[in-house]
Amino acid sequence: MKKGFDGARDHHGNLLPELSASATRMKYDKLVNTPLPKFEKNYPGSPFFMELGYFMLRRTMYSQFRTFETSGTEKIPNDRGSMCSAWHTNGLMDPVTIFLSHPKKFVVGGRHDLVTRPILGFWARKFAVQPVVRKAELLRGGCSEEEANYLNGRSLLNLATGISHGFGCALFPEGTSHSESHLIRLKTGPFRTVLAAAAHAKANGRKPPALIPIGLHFRTRHLFRTDAWIEYGDLIELPVDNLPQELVDKVGSGDWMEPPADLVTGLRDQLKEKLEPMTPNRDTYSEVHRDAVIAHVHRRIQQKPQLTWREEVLEVRRLKKEPASQEIQEIATRIGDNLDSASLDGRDINLRCDGLRGFSPIGAAANVLKLIPFIAFLPLLILSMGWQIALGRILGDRTDEGLDARTSYHMLFGMFGSMLWWPILATVLTALIVIFNSDVDSLIGFGPVCIFGSDIWEKAIACTIIWATMVFSFWVSAISFTRGWDAVADFTRWLRRMKTNSLVRDDIVKLRDLMN
Repeated sequence: MKKGFDGARDHHGNLLPELSASATRMKYDKLVNTPLPKFEKNYPGSPFFMELGYFMLRRTMYSQFRTFETSGTEKIPNDRGSMCSAWHTNGLMDPVTIFLSHPKKFVVGGRHDLVTRPILGFWARKFAVQPVVRKAELLRGGCSEEEANYLNGRSLLNLATGISHGFGCALFPEGTSHSESHLIRLKTGPFRTVLAAAAHAKANGRKPPALIPIGLHFRTRHLFRTDAWIEYGDLIELPVDNLPQELVDKVGSGDWMEPPADLVTGLRDQLKEKLEPMTPNRDTYSEVHRDAVIAHVHRRIQQKPQLTWREEVLEVRRLKKEPASQEIQEIATRIGDNLDSASLDGRDINLRCDGLRGFSPIGAAANVLKLIPFIAFLPLLILSMGWQIALGRILGDRTDEGLDARTSYHMLFGMFGSMLWWPILATVLTALIVIFNSDVDSLIGFGPVCIFGSDIWEKAIACTIIWATMVFSFWVSAISFTRGWDAVADFTRWLRRMKTNSLVRDDIVKLRDLMN
């Protein structure tokens, strides 16, 4: 039996989530000494490191996805804070996609080990991440109930205060990242926090924050270069007039107090009602694949352009309300399951709906163009990104966090590895150019170090430009890798279609005839 899985249950009788090895190692002394957020300025943490962190996250995130779309951001209020709540199926990718699509800086709360891990913990402290002890750690003896209540109360109060001051915040009411195709039971933490934020805002004459349901849609969450759509839903207004004056006074003076249970559960139920349709909301993913096949075949019959990822999600959502006939569902289920087992989906059905797509000369030519820079920069890529890619892949595939944490490792090694390694590598290569400048001069006809002159300051400028060019070249090699990966993925997908076509061809024809 794994270390974090012991069959323990909460007071509702539900199994507690399996803990990773990291989550079982609670360092309480470090947790209580976690830096507290600041609310008077534009950054709750370190301005320099937060801006640097956001910059690196953006560069990494947009390489992580083949398409990345955001909708509904116009609903986010600019004159007050907001609590963002979504379902949680993709580890660190879930909060990061919200951070990068939301216009405001965030006060951040997270699992306790985020602030005590090597490297990641450093950045978590610079972002003033507030640690939270979950019921899963508490009931397994990670700390005493008194210690957990103190730490959680302090963290929730800091998050509430930050929201009251106009910052954003993202908490996931399911309490753990999971692999289900629907919401699991919602915990109360986000609702207690946002009600406390409303009380703090009321005590200080500010506008009450809003609660925003968010749909996080990843085509295949654990794959590099998958598609993502971040969907901001309609605001949920808070019951500010029903907040007890005692809560307003207590939280307003800087002390934590639990909001009334009926307000908490009422808000939880409101969010659940809005959030459920923003998930696949199916018993199994087989049903999702089934409806996606129906949606793509319907689009083919209409002779319209292929569904985008966002359009596919919306069509699957519509088919939940307006299901197809039983016969259509049965055939589409077989097609969807067979395609999924081959790592294919409804997009692979051809225009005539009599099989899977074949060879595309235009697509092949586009992919060859993507491969040219990939091959040209391959030696530099191996030098600058080789060990990050290898370790991210190895540890992501072997993690005890579950499949939902796989891309978190890819992102972390891609971002932090590059941040740490590229400056070192550029410095080493620049030093080698300085040392062997005369040899380079005899080889190519000029010495890069002396290109502006032989004075010390002129050489310093040349070395700075060489160093910056190296870092830029590493970045270009990483971009070429993502495009080259797309080309290789498209080719292997074509091979899988060739192998799978005979298995699904007859069913696709039957489905087309039924839907015509």
